[in-house]
Amino acid sequence: MCRSIKTLRPPALPEEATEEDMRAAALQYVRKVSGFRAPAAHNREVFDRAVDDITEATMKLLDGLEIRGSAATRSTAES
Repeated sequence: MCRSIKTLRPPALPEEATEEDMRAAALQYVRKVSGFRAPAAHNREVFDRAVDDITEATMKLLDGLEIRGSAATRSTAES
């Protein structure tokens, strides 16, 4: 696990994670897995697509999690 990726759900992050928080975590993950801090020009598209896909997956994950002791899940709270 990359140490710079922080937990994005309560109680580790008391406020709701923003899309920027999720994208930063996705970027750290892609950097760790690929071994590149910044990809070469010929790898930029696939690198950026991976960050986008992981950001989207992170949003779905956090929207679907039920946190014990919380009044409602994020998706319920937004309704």
